[in-house]
Amino acid sequence: MFTKTLRSGLITKKNIIGFATQQVRSKHQLPTLDYAVEQGIHPVITARQLDFHYNKHHKTYVDKLNALVEGTSFESQPLDAIIQKVAYDSDPKSVAIFNNAAQHFNHSFYWKSLVPGGDKIENYPLIKQEIEKQFGSVDAFKQQFTEKATTLFGSGWTWLVLDGTSLRIWNGSNAQTPIAENLIPLLTCDVWEHAYYLDHQNRRPDYLKTFWEAVNWGFVNKSLQFAVEQSSIKL
Repeated sequence: MFTKTLRSGLITKKNIIGFATQQVRSKHQLPTLDYAVEQGIHPVITARQLDFHYNKHHKTYVDKLNALVEGTSFESQPLDAIIQKVAYDSDPKSVAIFNNAAQHFNHSFYWKSLVPGGDKIENYPLIKQEIEKQFGSVDAFKQQFTEKATTLFGSGWTWLVLDGTSLRIWNGSNAQTPIAENLIPLLTCDVWEHAYYLDHQNRRPDYLKTFWEAVNWGFVNKSLQFAVEQSSIKL
């Protein structure tokens, strides 16, 4: 039931990150942010960094994806279906489609994972309880997540995911994404250098220190709650 639900579009349903899963669709677009680019995401991302990352880097992935799928069988397919169909295809065009589609998904999830000023995990008993059950405490989880993000070699993403009935921290290199691995994403941190270079240059640990002050725990909790409600998972 878990795998079936995941592959039917659980993660990308409109009420989670804004991607509809219908078969007839328009071109892929940048997601609408829940905050103004001009305000940044205090204290982790300045307005200048956000503008560069969202309007240039993320937009480039979207534009390239649209160009790559135009005139193909993928043109009318939802984002999650595209990612899962080409994830292990070694054909060069499929690899290019995967990289741009996955980066579009990853970035869209990243923007939802953050909110200016952050949120308090104490307001969300479900995610707090599950983190404490799996990692011992919220502080222990943050420490382990930060260590994984700090030590990820090169470019990539660090995620909190639901794997079966357990939470775990998962690193993905480059464009790797949990929805290609039958994992349900709950929270992500972009550790590509372009995510923080304008604010912190190459000092990834400095960026990660402020990351926790902007986490949108309401979205993390909602993602977990939605996964539980839409499947037979019992935590």
